Amino acid sequence: MKVAVKDLNGKQTSEQEVRFEIIADNSGSQTVHDVVVAYLANQRMGTACTKTMGEVTGTGKKPWRQKGTGRARAGSFQSPLWRGGGVVFGPKPRDFSVKINAKTKLLALRKVLSDRIKASDVVIVEDIAVSSPKTKDFVSILKALDLNCTLLIVTEAANKNLMLASRNVPGVELTTAKDLNTYQALKYDKLVFTKKAFEVVEERLIERKEKAAV
Repeated sequence: MKVAVKDLNGKQTSEQEVRFEIIADNSGSQTVHDVVVAYLANQRMGTACTKTMGEVTGTGKKPWRQKGTGRARAGSFQSPLWRGGGVVFGPKPRDFSVKINAKTKLLALRKVLSDRIKASDVVIVEDIAVSSPKTKDFVSILKALDLNCTLLIVTEAANKNLMLASRNVPGVELTTAKDLNTYQALKYDKLVFTKKAFEVVEERLIERKEKAAV
């Protein structure tokens, strides 16, 4: 399968042959689900914490005597029934992380990219370079490429000017070819790769596929 390569004026200059194996059927859908669920779980901090009755600061003195006051019995100022008391069954720090092996991540990313390429959601450009960190320069590039939707821009390496120029544009995220993941590939309407970045992603998939086969 081939993908058109465009310049920054939106004109097709060549075609890029996709070197990794395209998944043509529905296989890998469950893997994509598992990888995305794991990714979202791994974003959770797990730092929520409440104090139990034994952890709340306070005195051990009994609030009032057991009998004769006409009030209900009370044995502690730290009771969960009282304002400022402990919390019953509240959250405690925990680890939400889920482990996914390399072969599963490979299949999920390859499945998503295969579907996005077949749906014509992948755009490859020769290069995306802005001479200054001005938002208007970046917006002019998007207009020339006729991209007025949410975008994931994948470059070979981090570009400071491009990052500064795009950060105020809503619905646009930048990442590098080495950091591209399945969740990002699913989240946006269009995936914009530089030619070199797409080649790096291909190398990632081909290399890991060969290792998995061994």
